[in-house]
Amino acid sequence: MVRIFDTTLRDGEQAPGFSMNTAEKLQLARRLESLGVDVIEAGFPIASQGDFEAVREVARDIKHSTVAGLARARREDIDAALGALERAARPRVHVFLATSDLHLKHKLRISRTEALESIGKMVEYAKGHCPEVEFSAEDASRSDVEFLGQAFSVAADAGATILNAPDTVGYATPEEYGGMFRALRSKVSGRPGVIWSAHCHNDLGLAVANSLAAVKAGARQVECTINGIGERAGNAAMEEIAVALAVRPDRYETGTRLRLNELYATSRLLSEITGVSVPPNKAVVGANAFAHEAGIHQDGILKNPLTYQVISPEAVGVPAHRLVLGKHSGRNALRARLAELGVIISEDELRECYRQVMALADAKKEITDEDIKRLAGRPSANASISDVAV
Repeated sequence: MVRIFDTTLRDGEQAPGFSMNTAEKLQLARRLESLGVDVIEAGFPIASQGDFEAVREVARDIKHSTVAGLARARREDIDAALGALERAARPRVHVFLATSDLHLKHKLRISRTEALESIGKMVEYAKGHCPEVEFSAEDASRSDVEFLGQAFSVAADAGATILNAPDTVGYATPEEYGGMFRALRSKVSGRPGVIWSAHCHNDLGLAVANSLAAVKAGARQVECTINGIGERAGNAAMEEIAVALAVRPDRYETGTRLRLNELYATSRLLSEITGVSVPPNKAVVGANAFAHEAGIHQDGILKNPLTYQVISPEAVGVPAHRLVLGKHSGRNALRARLAELGVIISEDELRECYRQVMALADAKKEITDEDIKRLAGRPSANASISDVAV
């Protein structure tokens, strides 16, 4: 199974406009635990007193999911994470250090040797105080793969059992990212119990594709966020990864422990907390994800929903698919909608009603139920479009 590591409360919250207070983080963490998330990254304790308190409250409350606190490869960061996680039922310290030459030279201003020394010492220190330690090589996708293998080997030998290779700036392609995992698994072999993890950003729109490529290459933890929120263009969207694994077991031969029918409610809760709506064309949880206006599609959906849907809306918690009446709609969709509204008319009346609906559709973006009932009530062809509210 693929473990779902949710970082909505940490990486997602770092995005402008998505800040959450402690009470909101706790509310969302409870929803994530109900959803079946394996690991909840609750925050970055050293960042602020508020973040420390939020991680501490989530750690105290959550009993079944692992709760992680992020820490740079610094003793003070790790101590802050340990303090925040003190009462966690299942704590994890998540230590990270950049490994790309770009970051080492221009941001950290240390050598590769110094980086390896820091990784070994700080992972060992964290492991001495917490039963589970994850190490992330920041900017892994732009790192030299030979040095990256050394970094992960040092981390594993120091006690890290989860090794995360992030595509920090969304630079990789699926072929490259999957290839990196295959190479790393070969270089860091012979260490039992190690789980490889993927963490992808969406700067080129490839976060989900890269995450799935990593799964195909052997990663068994995916770090992601609800609705794909996160810094810059966001993180890989949890709901898209989970549904892709559920729909394509033939391709990935694995799945998740998530309760898929709670995805939609979780997405809506995040939108309510942050005040940021989901785009209508968002996969899985967007308003249009299970909406159909084209007549050919509507006819197929009425005959068998699988003709134009790869998963049922109910499977992800959406009440039902929607047949939207507009200028591209067909007569069968209108007949079905009239029946749902309790309006029974003859074929001749349906033909005339459909003509009027199509005429009205040229004047407004979407036809409402009130429009349909008005038009169905006057099938004489004498009604003016101006009589109907536009």
